[in-house]
Amino acid sequence: MRIDINSDLGEGFGRWRLGDDEELVKIVSSANVACGFHAGDAVIMTRMAEASKQYGLALGAHIGLPDLLGFGRVQMKIDPRDMQKHALYQLGALSAIAKVAGYSVTHAGTHGVFGEMSREHPEYLQLIFDVFAAFDKDIIIPAEPNSPWQAYARSIGLRTVGRIFADRAYTDDGHLVSRAKPGAVITDLHEVRTRIEQFLHDGTITAQSGKRLKVDAKCVLVHSDTPGAVAIARTIRETVEAGGGEIVPLTELAE
Repeated sequence: MRIDINSDLGEGFGRWRLGDDEELVKIVSSANVACGFHAGDAVIMTRMAEASKQYGLALGAHIGLPDLLGFGRVQMKIDPRDMQKHALYQLGALSAIAKVAGYSVTHAGTHGVFGEMSREHPEYLQLIFDVFAAFDKDIIIPAEPNSPWQAYARSIGLRTVGRIFADRAYTDDGHLVSRAKPGAVITDLHEVRTRIEQFLHDGTITAQSGKRLKVDAKCVLVHSDTPGAVAIARTIRETVEAGGGEIVPLTELAE
């Protein structure tokens, strides 16, 4: 089985750093880089583009709300069409930086509370995906498996890769448990290993309630700001390889 290990990187700002980007780029196969709105800046984005090129990672734009203070994890009442323009701004910025570095942006997705916001107002993700497609029809979308967002991306001609989270708990309907609730973030390495072994074995993950969920995915994400993220990423890689799997960038897995 071929699996992409995906991580949200470059989530510092100025002198402030969040997550161990330097170690994670040696372990993961795809990077989702913060583009200056929820985190990140031009210097960090350049460093991440150069590191992605050095280590052969797929380079993606990680689009966030215009909210450094809330780190993109606090809902905002922003007009969806305004957010579409902010999304294009971020994707364009990283694409320009990557081009000068001799590399290219291959995928794009959204950060933080966009999933929650889009369940109430689907036009958020629809308009963002529309502008991704208008910018580059070859952009790949890492997506929640079998979700309306994956279906919409495919309906407008974008390729997708189903993605699960190694470090987040799931509800029975396949959504992420709110970070405000106990047990939402998974840091126990045994639990991570068990999740990945189960996923590789039968294509399921277990929700917080104990219910098994079938997932059509080839991408596993770890957040760089999760405590112990480097150890979690290493555990994912070791588990996949011990099971006879191969780690590849998501560019090799898109459908």
